[in-house]
Amino acid sequence: MAARRAPDGTRVHYDKLLLATGAEPRRLEVPGTDLAGVHHLRRLAHADRLRGVLSALGQENGHLVIAGAGWIGLEVAAAARTYGAEVTVIEPEPTPLHTVLGPELGSLFADLHREHGVRFHFGARLTEITGTDGMVVSVRTDDGDEHPAHDVLAAIGAAPRTALAEAAGLELFAGPGGGIAVDAALRTSDPDIYATGDVAAVAHPLLGERLRVEHWANALNGGPAAARAMLGKDVSYDRVPYFFSDQYDLGMEYSGYAPPGSYDQVVCRGDVGKREFIAFWLRDNQVLAGLNANVWDVTGPIQDLVRSGVRVDPHALADPGVPLESLGTPRGAGAAGATGAAGGAADPA
Repeated sequence: MAARRAPDGTRVHYDKLLLATGAEPRRLEVPGTDLAGVHHLRRLAHADRLRGVLSALGQENGHLVIAGAGWIGLEVAAAARTYGAEVTVIEPEPTPLHTVLGPELGSLFADLHREHGVRFHFGARLTEITGTDGMVVSVRTDDGDEHPAHDVLAAIGAAPRTALAEAAGLELFAGPGGGIAVDAALRTSDPDIYATGDVAAVAHPLLGERLRVEHWANALNGGPAAARAMLGKDVSYDRVPYFFSDQYDLGMEYSGYAPPGSYDQVVCRGDVGKREFIAFWLRDNQVLAGLNANVWDVTGPIQDLVRSGVRVDPHALADPGVPLESLGTPRGAGAAGATGAAGGAADPA
């Protein structure tokens, strides 16, 4: 039995310990972040406050500048435009969501937001927020441009909260995303300490690499899996990464993992122009990930294709007349394993 000292000085004994310390938003480290009107999203109170800000900006024809064109940045941009606020998004990559979806689908989201009046400034970073009388009036970027602003949102990602793990001498993941290094059973370098959720960088048995996932489904599914492992059950946390987003009239779900450089083609079925389609990221004709946009009840078959590892005919994959279920047999079909990972039905909202 081990023990750790609580903040009030008492010692708390444990047989097994779970770290679920999560992540926190990366903060803008530029001049002017102390001005009123600079926002970071972490808690419900922050979101409630921002909703009031967006409403006021819409009524007053005010400008919101968003640093970062990831999921948080784009979803807030869509909400801001719905309220009628002017929106400029500053992003160092060449497209929105570039590190997640790559340029092919990233450009589709750029077009979607431009159609709703969002202005993008790609290939640049926000370097300064200027103000008058303590209030934001503009922002500057590293290419010398200046943009009017009444409010600024930092949407530049999240950092895992690893301070406690580091103080305990646990192994941290030094690769992209960071986090606490855990094995497939969510066990850290200390066999009696586990980690899950946003902070855990899991040696993913399906993907063959260490991965830290920040999305809702991972937090939902990781805790029960860690609990089973701590109780001595045989656990292999091999769920297919999943997330969803709603922006304007586009609703989408994404399953899998296919960062730029990992795939060699993107195949679409359906009508991309009407934004009713499924996109698949392939490597050597194996499906790494799939995104369904305004097409529903296909998460299970998409996750089965990702899980199967089988090679598929890209022409059949692109043909809406060919059932997805006919294109591959999942590895370990009929046995969901300790985490229930083979099924996708529990993942969607």
